[in-house]
Amino acid sequence: MKELTIEFIRTLSKQRKIKWTLHIIRKLQERGIYREDIYHAIENGQIIEQYPDDYPYPSCLLFGTDLKGNPLHIVVGSDGTILFLITSYYPDSDSFEPNHITRKEN
Repeated sequence: MKELTIEFIRTLSKQRKIKWTLHIIRKLQERGIYREDIYHAIENGQIIEQYPDDYPYPSCLLFGTDLKGNPLHIVVGSDGTILFLITSYYPDSDSFEPNHITRKEN
C-alpha cells in the first residue's frame, strides 16, 4: 500500500481501529480537539496531501471540520490494519490559504 484512500481511512475509523497514543491525546487536549471531532472530520473530510514514502507507514493530511464546523487538519498513517493518528490541529492563516486546503508559498 503506497497511498491511502479516504474510503480505507473511513473504514478503519468506523471500526474504531485507531491508535491513540498518550502523546497525541495530550496534544489534542492542548488544542481543544476531541475524539468525536476526529471521527467527524474523517467521515466528512477529504485527503489534501499524500505522503506515500513516510516512515514507517504511508500517511496523508486530511481536511475536514470539527463538530462545530471549524476547519480541522488530521495527519494519519496506516500499516494496512490500524490507523495511526499522528497529529491534528486547526490550520492557521499563516500556513494555509483561506480555503484551509492549499498551503501558502514561502
